[in-house]
Amino acid sequence: MFTGIVQSIGKLKKQNNLLAIDVIDNYFDMQIGDSVAVDGICLTIKEIFKNKFTVDVSEETLKKTTLGTKSSQNNIVNLEPALRISDRLGGHIVSGHVDGLGIVQNIEKLEKSWLMSIKWKDYSFSKYVVKKGSICVNGISLTIADFEEEGQIFTIAVIPHTWHNTNLKNLSPGDNVNLEADALIKYVEKLLLFSKSNKVNLSKNQICYDWLKENGW
Repeated sequence: MFTGIVQSIGKLKKQNNLLAIDVIDNYFDMQIGDSVAVDGICLTIKEIFKNKFTVDVSEETLKKTTLGTKSSQNNIVNLEPALRISDRLGGHIVSGHVDGLGIVQNIEKLEKSWLMSIKWKDYSFSKYVVKKGSICVNGISLTIADFEEEGQIFTIAVIPHTWHNTNLKNLSPGDNVNLEADALIKYVEKLLLFSKSNKVNLSKNQICYDWLKENGW
């Protein structure tokens, strides 16, 4: 589990059947077996060599995310270690399971920030876009400023700290990004669809004083 608060960046490259990441800046606390979000994708650290680590990656991940292309071009990736129970939840709940790709439509430099418009490649994920809601872009927790076409195209506002300390500054219109919708929205959707399809009587499933007492609370 992650929060979308990037702690470092690294250079990604292929190494035999593995992917290797050279950590570029900041001390990155890691151990073999740890989960790490690489551009928003949850991977497991296999080996560590000073400021470099390797990860296994499946064909499915290479196919459905930007890692395949980026690893062949030695591109920069965002890095975040897994969330500790004691950590602050500075962003939002991020699973590291990418829903799909987005295409950068436009980048506009404002006086104190940047506006970036992104389009979902798969229209079906548009329903998860909510104004002022959260979305994870290349592993970064960001807030949706606005959207159009029922959410297929959305705009995020990027502050200077995020811009200068992540790989967003390397993007150009036409580039692909990894996108993960807010997990809480998906859970709500699942519950509503389940209740509707099964005609669940919610009044019989409420937690009340008697129920708590019967179950030892």
